[in-house]
Amino acid sequence: MKKSPELDPLAGRPSLDFSKGVRGKHRARMQEGTNVVLIAPELMETFPDSDAVNEALRSLKKIADRTPKRA
Repeated sequence: MKKSPELDPLAGRPSLDFSKGVRGKHRARMQEGTNVVLIAPELMETFPDSDAVNEALRSLKKIADRTPKRA
């Protein structure tokens, strides 16, 4: 059975015209709704998921809150 050209991933694509596109048009709005933070690769073993990161940050915040602030 022969695949239809619409479903064939190797079939040619129609040419798309991006000449009127605006770079970064929705960037600011997207960043308002996200709180994604990138973790350095060497820390991935220590903090394998968001729960581990959040637990560490909560502990650090407790310590920071107890530490007297300098003027």
